[in-house]
Amino acid sequence: MAQITRTNDIATCHDIRRVVFIEGQDVPEAEEIDGEDPNCIQYLATVDGIPAATARLKAMGKTAKIQRVAVLDAYRGTGLGAQLMRFILDDVRAEFDEALLGSQVHAIGFYEKLGFNVFGPEFDDAGIPHREMSLRL
Repeated sequence: MAQITRTNDIATCHDIRRVVFIEGQDVPEAEEIDGEDPNCIQYLATVDGIPAATARLKAMGKTAKIQRVAVLDAYRGTGLGAQLMRFILDDVRAEFDEALLGSQVHAIGFYEKLGFNVFGPEFDDAGIPHREMSLRL
């Protein structure tokens, strides 16, 4: 069973992001570890005490910008990513009016199932095609 919490353990979140983005998708380290983490709310999902997924949220007024959603390969397809996203949305619903995120194009369907809607043109982020998505809270 997964446990998801807000965390101050940025190092563990970085470890997951390093495996998923830097090693797995060739995102340059300087782009992934961008110095913004202290300004964000960090989330960590563990399965049987083992770190498995992470995300961060940057407050932009009444908008919650969800970023760096990363699930380790061993936990993909288990529903953990959706659990993490639902936890984040429930956690911030009272504080924010809208959630935004930049989805990798291949993951759009995942976020659509959570209620997000695509808007705007496709754009490149770290060499990966993305689209903006939003959800009214």
